[in-house]
Amino acid sequence: MDFTNDKPIYLQVIEDITSRIVSGEITAGEKLPSSRELAVTYRINPNTASRVYAELERRGIVFTKRGIGTFVSDGNVSDLKNEKVTKAVGEFVETMRGLGLNDKEIEAELSAYLKERNQNENRV
Repeated sequence: MDFTNDKPIYLQVIEDITSRIVSGEITAGEKLPSSRELAVTYRINPNTASRVYAELERRGIVFTKRGIGTFVSDGNVSDLKNEKVTKAVGEFVETMRGLGLNDKEIEAELSAYLKERNQNENRV
């Protein structure tokens, strides 16, 4: 994973892990790697890896069984997905408004884009 300078590394790792949970790549109840393994995987400091898990646990996304490991919580996946969708839509709308479009124009552009995309997918 390539890190950017605009956000702390631990937040970027959290974003990656939560995206993988929402996409189904990591499933509810699945055991996550140990903090040390996480540090090696992401090439981050072990303290940063511990901070990642602490924050994920604080948010209710994972839980830890002492001596056994860290696991993805069952109940928060749909809430997490809704949160990510809301954030992505908000960023999209703000970008479009920054280009001078109003809500009606944004809807029209999005509708036209989706229509064209669906037509292209049906041709393949």
